Amino acid sequence: MLSSCSYPPSALSPGEDGSSVAESALAVAAAAQAALAVFAVVGFGLRYRRYARDLDSWLALALTLVLFADLQSVLAPDLGTRELLQGDFLRLLANGVLLVGVWRAISDAEFGRAVADERARVAQDIHDGLAQYLFAISTHITMLEQGASLDQTLPKLKQAATGAQHEARYAVLALSSAGGVAPFDAALRRYVEVLTADGALDVSLEIDPGVRLAPDEQIEVFRIVQEGLANARRHADAQQAWVRIGWRAGRRVVSVRDDGIGFEGGSVGAGQGLKSMRRRAEAIEGGFSLRSSPEEGTAIEVVLRAA
Repeated sequence: MLSSCSYPPSALSPGEDGSSVAESALAVAAAAQAALAVFAVVGFGLRYRRYARDLDSWLALALTLVLFADLQSVLAPDLGTRELLQGDFLRLLANGVLLVGVWRAISDAEFGRAVADERARVAQDIHDGLAQYLFAISTHITMLEQGASLDQTLPKLKQAATGAQHEARYAVLALSSAGGVAPFDAALRRYVEVLTADGALDVSLEIDPGVRLAPDEQIEVFRIVQEGLANARRHADAQQAWVRIGWRAGRRVVSVRDDGIGFEGGSVGAGQGLKSMRRRAEAIEGGFSLRSSPEEGTAIEVVLRAA
């Protein structure tokens, strides 16, 4: 426990003036501690409501008791002494430092969890995408060994090899963004370059430099854009796509739009890709919307949480 010491009588003005200064300073210190406790109780309470984690519930309970103790000091101060204790101010500082440290530790843990989850998803994508292309390559090689026509098999083999190369690059870029190895903007621009290298899809990418994304948002936004462009290329037969990350009415907005064939019924006709984008938006507390009509393309929009 921090030791406390009192100001010597000479440090305070004699009489009632010194007493008033001391009492006012103590009241301000107690009020500041109460304000910190309110912030902490609300924050950890909301975290417990969202994640139902035992640590958050205990922290919220302990800080509630701290809040009551601080309120007692504000509402019923001990006026029996005229000495201002330095330990009171040190306790206030210690509580503030403790709260900042706990909050930073939790934030780091959340980012680590998000990175681990994203790496697991990338591993699944590799299994679903890259592994299938490699299987196709192996199959076509076997067919050639068994005497299949070179003219018919070689184009399919080349197509599978190109697809495997693209899938490998996509996985590397996604992992780089998720792990913080590459800056978000650079990873996304590189992904677009790789995606459009064969000229099958033209993508216009606009990123407002004033938009800042949290680590968990970077991971999910990258994957949402990736999924949206993949849908435009593979399923919508789009020639042009537009990606924009910017501001609108004070909110950060991510949009992916294409000029493809579209579909009827909005998200009712959506496949797993669109469902995955919706889940990713919900994971970062973003609002997800989809507009699509036959022959009029598809527009996806995510309104991110308040910055």
